[in-house]
Amino acid sequence: MQLMDYRRRIYGLFKSVVRILITVYILLGLILYFKQSSFLFQPTKDVLENPADIGLKYESVELKTADGLKLSAWYVPANDSNLTLVFCHGNGGNISHRLANLEILNNLGVNCIIFDCRGYGNSEGKPTEQGVYLDTQTAYDWLINEKKAPAGNILIYGQSLGGSVATHLASEVKARGLIIESTFTSFIDMAHHYYPYLPVKLFAKFRFNTFENLKKIKYPVLIIHSKKDDLIPYEFGQKLYEEAANEPKTFVEISGTHNEGFLTSGQVYIDGLSNWLKFIENYQH
Repeated sequence: MQLMDYRRRIYGLFKSVVRILITVYILLGLILYFKQSSFLFQPTKDVLENPADIGLKYESVELKTADGLKLSAWYVPANDSNLTLVFCHGNGGNISHRLANLEILNNLGVNCIIFDCRGYGNSEGKPTEQGVYLDTQTAYDWLINEKKAPAGNILIYGQSLGGSVATHLASEVKARGLIIESTFTSFIDMAHHYYPYLPVKLFAKFRFNTFENLKKIKYPVLIIHSKKDDLIPYEFGQKLYEEAANEPKTFVEISGTHNEGFLTSGQVYIDGLSNWLKFIENYQH
């Protein structure tokens, strides 16, 4: 009898532990489901600096999206350049945090339009996946319609989440080339990397499928990634290059962390961009 009572108590304890674990699992899944927008999009509103603060000429631009939102942007011209770049920044901050990138691109002789997606900086609205795709298309269309930039002279460039957004745009429009830096294969892959014990496909509100969109692109692609990236695994960049990107394609390995790699790498990063831009200038499709 005592043995049976002991077994019942153990079994009851086991069931209680299982119930607690299941409850915690479900609660964690629900938290991630309802909070994933705030995890993914981390905008800041205060635009603290502008290109003039680092000695660059620029034009302040107001873009108007097809769904009626006003977006804040800067157009930064380079001297006697035929190439113009659409700059899609990452998921945090705003355009004022990308001045170092603008300086590098300007020194390399590339015109640039950088914009804040909806909800970032001085741009209206709230970010969504389809919304940021529309915002990026709006910046591209502005170059075509207002600056009369030929599609064959436009480069599309994105960092981190912006790399996925840039790849989506590049899969739908004509351009000279695509640059993606420190970018993931898909939102679901990222979620699975950080939460391997959760059914992320069921919970995911977003797709941001860089891998599948990259497979559609038939013009030159440059992929940049650091082995020491502390946010998006280096293996994601390798997979994009080896399994998704079509020829002609180039991979540049840099060093340093996710947000600082382009600075930490110094001349390696600059030379990687410069050499690819020289290739682009002479490339004939």
